[in-house]
Amino acid sequence: MPRLRFLDRDRTVAPAGYNRWLIPPAALAVHLCIGQVYGFSVFNEPLTRVLGIDEPIPGKDWTIPQVGWAYSIALVMLGLSAAVLGRWVERAGPRKTMFAAACCFCGGLWLSGLAVEWHSLGLLYLGYGVIGGFGLGLGYIAPVSTLVRWFPDRPGMATGLAIMGFGGGALIGAPLGVKLMGTFASETSVGVREAFLVMGTVYFAYMIFGAATVRVPAPDWQPKGYDPAIRRKSMMARSDIPVDLAWRTRPFWLLWLVLCLNVTAGIGILGQASLMCQDMFAVSAAVGGGFAGLLSLANMGGRLAWSSLSDLTGRKAVYGVYFLLGAVLYTLIPLSQKTGSVALFVGLTALIISMYGGGFATIPAYLRDLFGTLHLGAIHGRLITAWSVAAVLGPQLVNYISTYRIAQGVPRAEAYNLTMYLMAGLLVIGLVCNLLVRPVERRFAGHSLDSSADEA
Repeated sequence: MPRLRFLDRDRTVAPAGYNRWLIPPAALAVHLCIGQVYGFSVFNEPLTRVLGIDEPIPGKDWTIPQVGWAYSIALVMLGLSAAVLGRWVERAGPRKTMFAAACCFCGGLWLSGLAVEWHSLGLLYLGYGVIGGFGLGLGYIAPVSTLVRWFPDRPGMATGLAIMGFGGGALIGAPLGVKLMGTFASETSVGVREAFLVMGTVYFAYMIFGAATVRVPAPDWQPKGYDPAIRRKSMMARSDIPVDLAWRTRPFWLLWLVLCLNVTAGIGILGQASLMCQDMFAVSAAVGGGFAGLLSLANMGGRLAWSSLSDLTGRKAVYGVYFLLGAVLYTLIPLSQKTGSVALFVGLTALIISMYGGGFATIPAYLRDLFGTLHLGAIHGRLITAWSVAAVLGPQLVNYISTYRIAQGVPRAEAYNLTMYLMAGLLVIGLVCNLLVRPVERRFAGHSLDSSADEA
């Protein structure tokens, strides 16, 4: 349609003299919206009493496990959609992709509102989980690959700016959801339906702003004073490597394991932060909630701080810090429980979660170093399937091991100690994988997509 041609990639090429610092706000507009997925838990309990309003009606209202699958499906679809549609994202350009992300993510929220109205669990899974999950995947990778192209001199900082928004999305989405449910709650409604509809509308406006204002640099554009030959480091690719070859190389799969292990360890704590704090130190639910909020801030700040640091130290070095320091910190958590030091526990876990967030923000720059920028969005999309695996693996390890130990008579305060040692072990394995990462073999550079290649 002629009216939609403004979405085409060739319509987004920035003119000469364009200020590249106008791009981070466009990326943040999208990531702050789709980051709402981290705040979905505020809807869990209200969704279990949609029919009963004041109390759940057994056998008719949904249960917490049933509702929780909407969140899990959304995260799985984030990874799958990014992997499957990554090549299309590179061809279509960021504006068209971000517009599609707005339609899918916000359309999923609107469908979720209808699911509440009709009390259809399947429609909730389809809306928030599948369609909304597609929006998550598209909205996640398009701004990141665009920022890397605009900031070749500081790719870690650039990706940190965008992904910081995703990590901080819950700081907006969670209180907004609570406020809207409180505003619309009545004798006949828990307010969730209205909250989904309003949030979908507000987020759509912000995401369209991001899509309308995003630009891509001209093919020959470089920042003033930037010389790729001078700044090239030993790990950096000498030329761009197509996605069909990149994902067959050993460095790609080593980074897949690096991301999966880092996320598995971090998300296990992040997903159970409030309950862990209550169980280990017998604090109130309010204190546990405040602890979870503090970890969200650490997650958000770590994405910018650690990824920016990687521009100075190199990606491999900063990931070495994530794994080595993280493993030590995990082994100290049982000590904080044994001594009853809440302050030590909070400090340890906040630093761990900052590196969890930093891992997300650093990985696109790591990929850029190894494979170039030609198909960065597509390569990143395939790699974050590791996130989908870790999003299931991490919380389940914490849940099942702690539940089993409590059932075996272990005091609730000590039930998480074994899990912390296990997480430390996973990080040690991640450290080994990171140390094994080497530059991609020269024979892969410059290959056509029809070429066949063995694993590097």
